[in-house]
Amino acid sequence: MAKATRQAFGEALAKLGETHSEIVVLDADLSKSTKSELFAKKFKDRFFEMGIAEANMIGTAAGLAFSGKIPFLCSFGAFLTGRYDTIRLSVSYAGANVRLVGTHAGVGIGDDGHSQMGLEDIALMRALPQMGVFQPMDARETELVVEYLVKEWKGPAYLRLTRQNLPDLYPAGVKFDPLKLLQLKKSSVSSGAVSLIASGGTVGEAMKAAEMLESTGVSVNVWNALTLKPFDCKTTAAIAGQSKFILTIEDHSVIGGLGSAVAEVMAEQGSHCRLIRLGVQDTFGESAEGFELYDKHGISASKIAETIKRLG
Repeated sequence: MAKATRQAFGEALAKLGETHSEIVVLDADLSKSTKSELFAKKFKDRFFEMGIAEANMIGTAAGLAFSGKIPFLCSFGAFLTGRYDTIRLSVSYAGANVRLVGTHAGVGIGDDGHSQMGLEDIALMRALPQMGVFQPMDARETELVVEYLVKEWKGPAYLRLTRQNLPDLYPAGVKFDPLKLLQLKKSSVSSGAVSLIASGGTVGEAMKAAEMLESTGVSVNVWNALTLKPFDCKTTAAIAGQSKFILTIEDHSVIGGLGSAVAEVMAEQGSHCRLIRLGVQDTFGESAEGFELYDKHGISASKIAETIKRLG
């Protein structure tokens, strides 16, 4: 059943709160939108409404982390990264065990417009030392990564979530390994295939594009990148070594995000496979329906398929 990753996050956190008393949640007057309200309803004494004061919320979360708590602080991705200097000093430099949760990421939020579209948040967070960066593709993967952030991850982390509903894509029976790329579709060609690497809301579009191309005799590999930092360099290098070309697909600026992570690996490995970065091309978003903006920026299924056909 299609569900927004912000909804899956709220449900997962409320469930984990039952067995992990160290979890505390902070929100900046957006709990209905970030879905942290689900935790607040069950654990009122462990939920802190900080008002529209994100910098104060970040500092408070760092203090709670150093007191032995696991704080999840929630706001729109654009608003959190607007307090970058506080995140840099109070969380990253301090090595605080804080989970920053940025919802409403990318042009997929649609009508809310550019002021609320986090399109550079991954680039900013990837640049911070010690900061893990995670972007789940569906509800199940969201549940798994939230549990991982509670039980296993140590240090600062940024979790990027969608407003829009996403299709269920996580394969049944597959062992969860958050630090590796996950192959969702395998090409019928062993080498010289087209490979798509997507993250978050664009993974579903990549899968739909693969289905469209199959009907025309073009077979592709599809990979999901849950973790943008630390990035899976080994698998990426292997993909580059056996692909005709790679397309990265992201609802984010092509500068500093998934495409840049892949390009960094390929440059260091000396790969000669061609890389095409699909995403927001050094511009701001605008107000329109989410599917219209995906189409405009070339990250809808039909536009991805068109690009592959054009490349040959």
